[in-house]
Amino acid sequence: MTILPREFFAQPTLTVAQNLLGQHLVRAVEGQHLRGRIVETEAYLGPEDTACHASKGRTPRTEVMFGPPGRTYVYLIYGLHYMLNLVTEVESFPAAVLIRAIEPLAGLDLMRQHRQRQPSQTMPLRQIGNGPGKLCQALRIDKSLNGWDVTTGQTLWLEAVEPLPKMAIASGPRLGIDYAQAADRAAPWRFWQRDNPFISK
Repeated sequence: MTILPREFFAQPTLTVAQNLLGQHLVRAVEGQHLRGRIVETEAYLGPEDTACHASKGRTPRTEVMFGPPGRTYVYLIYGLHYMLNLVTEVESFPAAVLIRAIEPLAGLDLMRQHRQRQPSQTMPLRQIGNGPGKLCQALRIDKSLNGWDVTTGQTLWLEAVEPLPKMAIASGPRLGIDYAQAADRAAPWRFWQRDNPFISK
């Protein structure tokens, strides 16, 4: 498959968030290629979006968001869960798309092992990556991949698949952003594949 190029991520963030649906997220680890189909995303639109980390200014934590598109912004929440974001738009404009859920396609046993300590067969397929923290755990994505260039085709990358038709995409408010202003909390910038059982909620 074709690796998604930097130009894909340089588009407007809302466009990228929708066009990422259906694309394949691939992680090379432990001699395997773990693969998941992206089924849910959230867009974060720069300094005016109070749900976006960059709204608080340029900090060591958010520095990567001000860099070139096509790099990862990985951070830890609650001291427990890593979140994978992909930087979008032009350099110096801090915007990104959070990958919220994947439909696991390959490397399922290893994904299950990463997600749990019990025997690998016990976890239902839909629970492996149906949340941003879960998919990072399943794909072994952590802070060591913060700033990674996903256009290189190594370690972590995305492979191009025909984008979903608009009629197959649903949208609604983003989740877990109670700290944001009311208008930003209500913005319908979470996107998911309609009727897909692998989304987070």
